[in-house]
Amino acid sequence: MLKAFYSDTFVLPLPAHHRFPMAKYRLLYERALGEGVVLAEDMTTAEPAAREDLARCHDDDYITRVFSGTLSEREQRRIGFPWSPELARRSVRTVGATLMACRQVLAHGGAAVNLAGGTHHACSDHGEGYCVFNDAAVAARAMQAEGRAKRVVILDLDVHQGNGTAQILQGDSSIFTFSIHGAKNFPFHKERSSLDIELPDDTGDELYLALAEEGTRRALSAAGADLAIYLAGADPFEKDRLGRMKVSKAGLAQRDALVFGLCREAGLPVAVAMAGGYAPDVNDIVDIHLQTLREAARYGA
Repeated sequence: MLKAFYSDTFVLPLPAHHRFPMAKYRLLYERALGEGVVLAEDMTTAEPAAREDLARCHDDDYITRVFSGTLSEREQRRIGFPWSPELARRSVRTVGATLMACRQVLAHGGAAVNLAGGTHHACSDHGEGYCVFNDAAVAARAMQAEGRAKRVVILDLDVHQGNGTAQILQGDSSIFTFSIHGAKNFPFHKERSSLDIELPDDTGDELYLALAEEGTRRALSAAGADLAIYLAGADPFEKDRLGRMKVSKAGLAQRDALVFGLCREAGLPVAVAMAGGYAPDVNDIVDIHLQTLREAARYGA
């Protein structure tokens, strides 16, 4: 059965009318259990990432400012969340959930999921785009440090470029970074991943799926990896407020099946993070994430 990692600290106290759909985490947790996608005994509270894990990817001064609540107003605006003790706790447990998913699949195979995560805009010395610490980069380097994996591939299919992941891992040939994203979408300054595929606005199912397959095949072939970390963003969805794409729910389900299928061909265990999703109806976001969880459960069967 599918192992999933979750923490109530994924929920932050945000100002009224804040545009981040924080409710999606609780709803995803409830529906995953209620619909039997994840069994109660397979739902595990995430442990916080250790500071030494964070320090492999993030500057010590930045980590200290997050923990101590001394982020500047400018840094908080760039992240998109006001600082609070819950922000610091949520951020380390978000990373911790991806660490736990990676350890799970490297020990037992198949797929495991972080019911949050995909914080790919966090750079070495700052956060941005609702991302404080970079869970995929931290997890990849932690698995190497623990001797669990030598080479890792990060498959980033969120609609926004994984600029923080690319910046942190620039020049590290042991971790292959693939990002397929909107060319004109945030972040407006792109970093260089190992492989980037840029999409025009209004890309629909057919082109999106063709290029996602091409990029994933190329990434898996080039990476020679022991582990895949898959960022399964819900934000290419046609109704997403920030996505600027025209990909249907059915198209995103096909994307998930495609990624898992190619990882199966490559014999790779897969740790999954949910990444972005900003549809006006939070239930659309949760529907898409549940599709990913169902494909992950089939992968581990």
